[in-house]
Amino acid sequence: FLDTPGHAAFTAMRSRGTLATDVVVLVVAADDGVMPQTVESIHLAQHANVPIVVAVNKCDLHNAKPLEAKAALLNYGLQLEEFGGDVVGVEISALKGTNVAELQEAILVTAELADLRAKVDAPARGLILETKTKQGLGMVATGLVRSGTLKPGDSIMAGLTVARVRMMQDHNEKQVKVATPSMPVQIVGWKAQP
Repeated sequence: FLDTPGHAAFTAMRSRGTLATDVVVLVVAADDGVMPQTVESIHLAQHANVPIVVAVNKCDLHNAKPLEAKAALLNYGLQLEEFGGDVVGVEISALKGTNVAELQEAILVTAELADLRAKVDAPARGLILETKTKQGLGMVATGLVRSGTLKPGDSIMAGLTVARVRMMQDHNEKQVKVATPSMPVQIVGWKAQP
């Protein structure tokens, strides 16, 4: 999962996010409804041709209007199943955990219908999501493998920057020997920022 902030200042991050994901989970607050960032995210996902699952959050609040929030999506070409469309929408409360299992199921079904597949027995291809300098490791880039397999010793390129993979770590900073499709890893071995 890539979580991109809803604040208006994060437009570029949301744009990159749609290029890195197979399914977009559009979170709409039942009390706020469709915000400008929501509209922007819809357009980015539609432009990237990425399937969307809608999570209407904060349905536990006294001022929640989930039906209004879902109906407002029609104005932006997003028609939920309950309105005769093909986009799955789930009313949730992230705070209380209400319908989170149903949201997970909706994501899995949407991914299955999209028939997502990637080659494993090929050189790795992917995206760099972020970079940082870590003490003792130097420049570290978080990458997402889209196809193929990445392993220590492989040479990789991001933009004009080249690296030889010295080590990879997962999100818990445990060493990883192989990174396969849809697997984010921290890649050590860069001489410069990719």
